[in-house]
Amino acid sequence: MIRIALLPLLATAAVGLIGSVAQAETGTPPQRIRALTVYGSDPCPKGEGDDIVVCAREPESERYRIPKRLRKTEDEPAARSWTDRVPDLEEASRGQRPGSCTTVGAGGQTGCTQAMLRAWAAERRAVEADQTAVP
Repeated sequence: MIRIALLPLLATAAVGLIGSVAQAETGTPPQRIRALTVYGSDPCPKGEGDDIVVCAREPESERYRIPKRLRKTEDEPAARSWTDRVPDLEEASRGQRPGSCTTVGAGGQTGCTQAMLRAWAAERRAVEADQTAVP
């Protein structure tokens, strides 16, 4: 079974093969070669004269979709929204900023109270979640 992703490649190869056969038989290249993608049960158009038409068939569900090679996957960082990225960026840079509660750098000690409050708030959210989860 031929995978659908290989059909455009095979269509291009078929165009080259058919073109070289037509040129070998008549000694002249064909006037026009068309490579098309048809969807669902749409018919492949017929060539007129010595036109060559090669069709790759895709399922009907792909008709109005962005081609697979251009689609982004969810694994790529670019697929995440900025709202989702901000907490990660803040946490990654927290140790180098003033208010970080570290012994490294100027202003590191100023964040110890903030760190204590963040820990307290996280514990409180966990306790409230446990209380709402128990029937």
